[in-house]
Amino acid sequence: MSEAPRVAVITGASAGVGRAVAQHFAARGWRIGLIARGRAGLEGARADVDAAGGEAMVLPADVADAAALDDAAQAVMDRWGRIDLWINAAMATVLAPVSQVTPDEFRRVTAVTYLGQVFGAQAALRHMRPQGHGTIVSIGSALAYRGIPLQAPYCAAKFATRGFMDSLRTELLHEQSPIRLTEIHLPAVNTPQFDWARNKMPRKAQPVPPIHSPEAIARAVYRASLDAPREVWLAGSAVKAILGDAAAPALVDRILSSQGYSGQQTDEAATPRPDNLFAPMDADRDYGASGSFGDEARPHVAAYRPARLRAGAAAIACAVGFGILRTVLDRKTRP
Repeated sequence: MSEAPRVAVITGASAGVGRAVAQHFAARGWRIGLIARGRAGLEGARADVDAAGGEAMVLPADVADAAALDDAAQAVMDRWGRIDLWINAAMATVLAPVSQVTPDEFRRVTAVTYLGQVFGAQAALRHMRPQGHGTIVSIGSALAYRGIPLQAPYCAAKFATRGFMDSLRTELLHEQSPIRLTEIHLPAVNTPQFDWARNKMPRKAQPVPPIHSPEAIARAVYRASLDAPREVWLAGSAVKAILGDAAAPALVDRILSSQGYSGQQTDEAATPRPDNLFAPMDADRDYGASGSFGDEARPHVAAYRPARLRAGAAAIACAVGFGILRTVLDRKTRP
């Protein structure tokens, strides 16, 4: 008898990266639990999954509500009897200087972008532990390593998520658990985020180039979800941001102080519009996976394993050190 199709649960599945990831997994025959707030976006995602050959289950929920995520996980178990993969992709942000971000806005971004990952992981673990297997994927960002101006709540939440994943990983290792954790840190992506995120700046928001298509990200997420390395960094831009900050943070501070404001805004004046911070924008309209920057979005993205990058850097450092030592010894042994 053939094995039943594998089951993935995806938060933030109604639009953007989560939507593209759902489409990609569906095309490979997965059953998918779709979690988000917006009903129209969820129904659009369900139609995408069905059309791609998968099977979908719509689970309207706010990831900031731990009980709602528990209920969603239980609904998946009741229907399909397993959760093989849980992908936390939901996020929220505010584009504004810290002085203009209200306490409620800080709380909301933190609740969605950080606590949504915590509650999602907890909901997944309650079922993965008894079944004896599973993979939890955290969709992160280069901004989990390097904060930028105008997005302090989001950057802080991504930093916090990385710390949470480190702690959870060590606990699972202590338990000798077979459950796998992986973090995938993204570059700029062409999603509807920039059409509906709260923006308090004078000009319209944009992703910081180079921009990548959500479909390219989805392909990388699929590969990483199957292999489950500790971390994956996507795109050379993310690698440069992370390693550049590690090498010269003060210099990066100065670069971002001069370029970080203009890089996140277009030349077009912002106009009043609703946003999705406290209520979904896709309750009555399906925005899909892609945003307004498709002409600039790259269709492919390179994936880098930090463990390999660090090993390469260590090898180079050892080689340089050995060369220096050899030179010193040669000089000492000369007559």
